Amino acid sequence: MNQAPATAPSERSRIRRPARRAPRGGARRHDREIIALAVPAFGALVAEPLFVMVDSAVVGHLGTPQLAGLGVAAALLTSVVSIFVFLAYATTAAVARRIGAGEPAAAVRQGMDGVWLALLIGAVLVAVAQPAAPALVDLFGASGSAAPHAISYLRISALGIPAMLMVLAATGVLRGLQDTRTPLYVAVGGFAANAALNAILVYGADLGIAGSAWGTVIAQCGMAAVYLAVVVRGARRHGASLRPEAVGIRACARAGVPLLVRTLSLRAVLLLATAVAARLGDADIAAHQIIMTLWSLLSFALDAIAIAGQAIIARYLGAGDTEGARAVCRRMVQWGIASGMVLGLLVVASRPLFIPLFTGDHAVREALLPALLVVALTQPVAGVVYVLDGVLMGAGDGPYLAWAMLATLAVFAPVALLVPSLDGGLTALWWAMALMTTARMATLWFRARSGRWLITGAVRG
Repeated sequence: MNQAPATAPSERSRIRRPARRAPRGGARRHDREIIALAVPAFGALVAEPLFVMVDSAVVGHLGTPQLAGLGVAAALLTSVVSIFVFLAYATTAAVARRIGAGEPAAAVRQGMDGVWLALLIGAVLVAVAQPAAPALVDLFGASGSAAPHAISYLRISALGIPAMLMVLAATGVLRGLQDTRTPLYVAVGGFAANAALNAILVYGADLGIAGSAWGTVIAQCGMAAVYLAVVVRGARRHGASLRPEAVGIRACARAGVPLLVRTLSLRAVLLLATAVAARLGDADIAAHQIIMTLWSLLSFALDAIAIAGQAIIARYLGAGDTEGARAVCRRMVQWGIASGMVLGLLVVASRPLFIPLFTGDHAVREALLPALLVVALTQPVAGVVYVLDGVLMGAGDGPYLAWAMLATLAVFAPVALLVPSLDGGLTALWWAMALMTTARMATLWFRARSGRWLITGAVRG
């Protein structure tokens, strides 16, 4: 483990002294930092799912089999990208540490290692996806009429996976450099290009669903090219090498493995919840799907704060400022609680407007209303979870996050599996989700309070 640089006794005591309450000016400074990073990050996060929405809107006019095929292929691609989101998280923390330590050239060099890792993983996934596309589509239970469209879309879109993963890694580089505005601009530009290309290729060139896939691939490659240009310009400015280095790529992979375990465990929780909801009946699974749509939107807001936490905490630790890291952690927890309370109130207040947009079925509404109240009550807890998750990611505390998420899965799984036998319905399932969120908060809060994540230095050992 890297320790803080040696200092004079008075300076060492100053660093170690716990600041129970940040000065008012310090709190305002932290607020400005959080807002400056979180607001653009939220915009970029919201722009990402718009790719699928545009594809769905365009392909939907081709026919039901085409839209069903797109649904299967898009679910597979979204799962792949979400699994490898560690490329952004790990790169953010590593680059921000170097920036905090005053090593911009090494920061960009570290970011390039993450980009090279993304390209390597992407190449492997393309090689696997091309021959495996029919089997993957069949595994998801696509109908005979939808399967050919799903296979066609998946095989073409898979060509864009290296670009998608490169975008993740490059986004992490810029976040580590304390820049979340550029990812927002690139995401908005990519969305606009994807919409235009879809219309031109699907209808103008009469390529059908294949045109939609090619439009997405071209847009993703364009985004990757813009990111590459930005990173290359930064590397030249600081004199950093652009060549792939095996040692650096392996280090990025090692840092990413625990975050991969954490992400897979979280995905397992969500898949298990959906599987349990499906066993409760058609009305319950329909209501569950509506709640998951809302849950995703709420998570974007909270995840934006977590992204700010990753970048800021890593920078403080890279600079050896443990007191500053503790202070900003406390401030971000306050942000998480306040944001969760606001989001919870919005869920309750917007129910009369939100529910009719998705369903007019009385049975679905009956299942939905009480479960939504549970979601609303959980939001302040979720706010703390997202913030502390981001703080510990920024600290490079991936191994603990992996074990904590595995423990949370172990708590959630038996409780969720009991829901159908206890005839608790969808509300009981979402109380189980609330238990999962509370368990996550407990494990993260314990770690944050322990201070064991406060490891300083340009590189976490």
